Amino acid sequence: MNILVIGATGAQGGAVAGRLVGSGHAVRGLTRSGAGLPPGVTPVVGDLADASAVRAAFDGVTHASVVLPLVFEPSVVETYIRAIAEAAVAAGVRRLVYNTANRMPSAPTSVAAFETRRFATSVLVESGVETVVVRPPLYLDNLCAPWVAGPLVHEGVLRYPLPADVPVSWLSHADLATATIAALTTPTADLAPATAALAPPSAATVSPAAAGPGEGFAVDLGGADVVTGTELAAAFSAALGRPVRYVAQDLDEFEAGLTHALGATTAASVVSTYRWVAEHDHDLYDLDPAVLEKTLAISLTPLSTWIAAQPWTELAR
Repeated sequence: MNILVIGATGAQGGAVAGRLVGSGHAVRGLTRSGAGLPPGVTPVVGDLADASAVRAAFDGVTHASVVLPLVFEPSVVETYIRAIAEAAVAAGVRRLVYNTANRMPSAPTSVAAFETRRFATSVLVESGVETVVVRPPLYLDNLCAPWVAGPLVHEGVLRYPLPADVPVSWLSHADLATATIAALTTPTADLAPATAALAPPSAATVSPAAAGPGEGFAVDLGGADVVTGTELAAAFSAALGRPVRYVAQDLDEFEAGLTHALGATTAASVVSTYRWVAEHDHDLYDLDPAVLEKTLAISLTPLSTWIAAQPWTELAR
């Protein structure tokens, strides 16, 4: 396989690209600067807004893994995803795995962070390229951020912007990489019985040159353990050998902190997903791990194992 990873300079795409290289695959990564890729990934310089650069990146590619940047302006996302779809069609890509970077509510919402990814899904499926859409919940690696690890270590407080009773099948970036590679390589006949089929909406056309409606499969990802905030704190208590309590972080406070790192527009978009979960669907991030493991023939990392492996004291500095 010749594999292109779009998003390889980020944490999610980088985990996938690094694992693919480690498995012996030829991997290239699209990057605007030519830097920031995991070792062993061949850089292809270009921007998702430049259709010709995207097409060049896909030249000779047989499989692709895609995660979009933290951009939620509908017109910009449309430009990006149509360039990807058209380039994948032109290259004759055999399978594309698209990571929505979040779960998708079953019905449309007013949240751009959800709906731009729903639209992107429809464009890829309509393109005719066989597409596996992986829909992760929240990432365990988020808990390694200083604003989480600091209070955890110094105060015994696990602070995160979700109500304490929301169940989450927390997923690590490492398990995301494992699942993505499985989604890239699992035969269609094995995927079809265990995944949700995605019908291509006729409104989401790509271009007159597109191959026509193709097969799309959706896989909801998650970790080995589904826990509420209270249960997550208990898992940390057991792993660290000291009391840890969960506190639901105020969403306005969370947004203010993200604004410093991401800018006001992106921060508001990210936080809007947390607001929606808190107000509308406490079960969005729930999952039966056994179904996922069977579907992709993978083993997920137990929560306790992941917690024990992290250098919490260093992360809290």
